[in-house]
Amino acid sequence: MLFYGKTDIGMKRAVNQDYFMIRSYSSEVLAAVVCDGMGGAKGGSVASTMATDSFMNVIEDKQEKYPLFKGMSEEEICDMLVEASVEANRVIYRKSSIEESLAGMGTTLVGCLVLPDTIYTVNIGDSRMYLTEKGNLCQVTHDHSYVQFLVDTGKLTPEQAKQSNNRNIITRAVGTERTVNADVFTTPREEYSGEYLLLCSDGLTNYVEPEEICAVVEKFTDEGEDILRMACEELVRMANERGGSDNITAVMVAV
Repeated sequence: MLFYGKTDIGMKRAVNQDYFMIRSYSSEVLAAVVCDGMGGAKGGSVASTMATDSFMNVIEDKQEKYPLFKGMSEEEICDMLVEASVEANRVIYRKSSIEESLAGMGTTLVGCLVLPDTIYTVNIGDSRMYLTEKGNLCQVTHDHSYVQFLVDTGKLTPEQAKQSNNRNIITRAVGTERTVNADVFTTPREEYSGEYLLLCSDGLTNYVEPEEICAVVEKFTDEGEDILRMACEELVRMANERGGSDNITAVMVAV
């Protein structure tokens, strides 16, 4: 299974508060997570790093008990992803409670577990996961953001939401409250005929439209194993060229 990830500080920020991790367990089994931190120059990067490490530690521990996650039911795998997210929330909230300089820190989180029969996705906040399929980009996750709430309740159109000054306000985050709810999505492989998945922070999606992401992937289809690296680098370049006001992270997996 091919994969590649790239994170970039962007054009305006002094610190990169995005963080990601990818773990490949076999040619058919892979876990990945992207976190976009918040909470001051120090707090955001601490939160995203802690969340990523804590999340992946739970996955790693479970994989050691159930190699390649065999023997686990769909419900147990979904519970594992929620458990990993809750553990990330616990360690960040505790850290911010005892260190005044880190008070209020938090992070978004989007993670996936790719198995031979199913792609599992978990998210908190507005970092996203997409799947490419038949030349289209399908968003798997649902943003926990103020503008998404307004769209869901019919008070804004999706086009208006993209231009809103409130589009960076999230309604759910890892570590800012004692408890947190994570959303989990399952995509059966037999129902999905696409080739790639993308995990990304909003530093990318605020500047690059879904159809443009598909165009970038198609642009490099003849590049063999370099397609993912070239696609990620091109997406980051486009976001920076259009302003790059936030950190930018893109992780792609050929599924």
